[in-house]
Amino acid sequence: MRPFFLTLISALVLFAQKPEPAAVLKMAAKPASPEFQKNLEASFTPQQLEKGEASLAVGPDSLYAIKAAKPPQLFVDDQPAGAMKKAGAYYIGTAKIAPYTSHTYHYMIDGKRFGGRFDVIAFGPEAYEQAGVPQGKLSEKFTSNSKIYEGMASEYWVYVPAQYNAATPAPVMIWQDGQNYANRAANNRVLIQIDNLVHQKRIPAAIHIFIAPGKVGAKAMRSILYDTYTDKYSHYLLEEILAEVSSKWNLRKDGYSRAIAGESSGAICAFNAAWWRPEEFTRVYSRIGSYTSIQWKPGELDGGNIYPFAIRKMPKRNIRAFLSDGSEDIENNHGSWPLQNIQMANSLKLREYDFRFVFGTGAHSTAQGHAEIPIALPWIWRGYDPAKTSEEFVMDPAEKEKPYFRVKALNRN
Repeated sequence: MRPFFLTLISALVLFAQKPEPAAVLKMAAKPASPEFQKNLEASFTPQQLEKGEASLAVGPDSLYAIKAAKPPQLFVDDQPAGAMKKAGAYYIGTAKIAPYTSHTYHYMIDGKRFGGRFDVIAFGPEAYEQAGVPQGKLSEKFTSNSKIYEGMASEYWVYVPAQYNAATPAPVMIWQDGQNYANRAANNRVLIQIDNLVHQKRIPAAIHIFIAPGKVGAKAMRSILYDTYTDKYSHYLLEEILAEVSSKWNLRKDGYSRAIAGESSGAICAFNAAWWRPEEFTRVYSRIGSYTSIQWKPGELDGGNIYPFAIRKMPKRNIRAFLSDGSEDIENNHGSWPLQNIQMANSLKLREYDFRFVFGTGAHSTAQGHAEIPIALPWIWRGYDPAKTSEEFVMDPAEKEKPYFRVKALNRN
């Protein structure tokens, strides 16, 4: 019996180390209580509490904690968030934050800015399990051995909605960096959100393919696959991945019924597939896209940095695209992620593409993208009609009336 009790005790200790965020938020109503302080310390590392980087959120309810000798001033999205309360050696603050996006916070101590983060996620209700919603099924892990990328092995998973009927071909959505989503318990809550959106009939019951970037031996191929301005990856998807998946599930073969998504380099990869093969991929979801010069080799190979100009100068493609980024995204020798995403949006607008651009305050983080799924997926799938195999995407008339995106020097004199 001893091993059983040891296992039980270990499980209880593990549970005590990571209390449910909702429970911690509820206990925050009594910050002086020893129970709350114990759970606060179990929720964060000492370093997070000391550096002012301890926060959590459940839907629109958020909590911030810091170990400080005197009361700090909390700012959420650069706005004062009210007085903080004493909780033993800590100060805590709470705030209501808008759902479907990410938020920033920081503290002011002795007139100086301190701590904070750019990636507090405010999920909408679609990100939480709901009664009566059937769950899709995640497949086993498959391995694809490529001939197009000679010697490359890639892992992928297939998520099949509960509403899938093998007698009827299903639409398809492909996600790059798919290893991050093939886990229902992951904090991105992608699978939960897909189930809820399908159940609410806000998106079609598509089969989702989550592909991890491949390797040739020990060589990681991610940037070569994702950041290169060629049509090679689209051939890989069509001739290898989709061919394999369609041998097991009944898939639609029209580009009207295919969407493709990714973040960072995976986002430019998604746009790449639609750009080169718009008859095969028409719906794009791009998050913190790396439309920069990562794979640019001057005089030899174009990189994703040319996209804003290619869109303006080359023939218009039949693509619908949802793009999102944040003002604190990367700035390095490859380029400026925020400025390139703004350039992408303005180029798409200039050529009257059917696009939407959401620009938040986040860094190079997945937070905003995870939160906005209930906005982005219904937008790219809007109007989907299974009786159709094509549609000419046109710019929303409301977008035509809006100005171009402009940049102001907000953090400099």
